[in-house]
Amino acid sequence: MNNSKKPESACAHRGRSSLVTSLRRPVSILVVVYTDDDSVLLLRRRRPFEFWQSVTGSLAADELPYDAARRELGEETGLNKEGEFFDTGVSRQFTIDPRWRDQYPPGVTKNTEYEWRFRLPTAMDIQICQDEHSAYCWMPIDAAIDAVWSWTNKEALQEMRSHAQ
Repeated sequence: MNNSKKPESACAHRGRSSLVTSLRRPVSILVVVYTDDDSVLLLRRRRPFEFWQSVTGSLAADELPYDAARRELGEETGLNKEGEFFDTGVSRQFTIDPRWRDQYPPGVTKNTEYEWRFRLPTAMDIQICQDEHSAYCWMPIDAAIDAVWSWTNKEALQEMRSHAQ
């Protein structure tokens, strides 16, 4: 496992100062970044507790899932045109963890997440947004399945593994 920290990327992207005062849409994206040899990129999120995940993020007010997936990939990794980006056609609905519910309109408890993949020929250094993530690593897919926190991320990786076999 390659644990690496990189300098902060252009985090001004987040616009979190404006998001703090506005509520999130209950629609998000998951982008699994992987290599031709089935290494998977994971990011260690800082808040509300530390955990490993793929690239994730909520859609802005009028944003489409494709645009959000491209935006979040760039914001969280600095990656853009280095690999092949594609929609898996998979979406999952999950119950929003209580630690995040205050970021959504009152009464909203479910989120729909759209899955994307970004394939690279080989693992490479990335630039993390250090206000959101504390580290990144490339690891074999089986280890990544064990490491990620969310069931949607686990399921996406398990499906990817089953198609690779």
